[in-house]
Amino acid sequence: QLQLVESGGGLVQPGGSLRISCAASGGNLGYYTVGWFRQAPGKEREGISCIVFNVGATYYTDLVKGRFTISRDNAKNTVYLQMNSLKLEDTAVYYCNAHRPGYEYWGQGTQVTVSS
Repeated sequence: QLQLVESGGGLVQPGGSLRISCAASGGNLGYYTVGWFRQAPGKEREGISCIVFNVGATYYTDLVKGRFTISRDNAKNTVYLQMNSLKLEDTAVYYCNAHRPGYEYWGQGTQVTVSS
């Protein structure tokens, strides 16, 4: 069974950058499409980016397009989300999700707080 662990969250000022990671164990993350989701207080969880299994195509919601970059390092069994030009409204718990037909896994989340 795949286990996902997010890390790299923290406190950053508006305009700053963070890179968060989603490290997998118990399986090969390269066989999965991996997405990043976030949930702000009082709001529903929303998908913001994903990287497709095998072909490596990437997708972004308009809220983060041009500021965030998703990537994967198959050798490290890890997916990253580079976040630049962070805004106050990016504050949320960020979760990674790995899925393929018949299987879906979530990490426990990492807190990102953007504040001056």
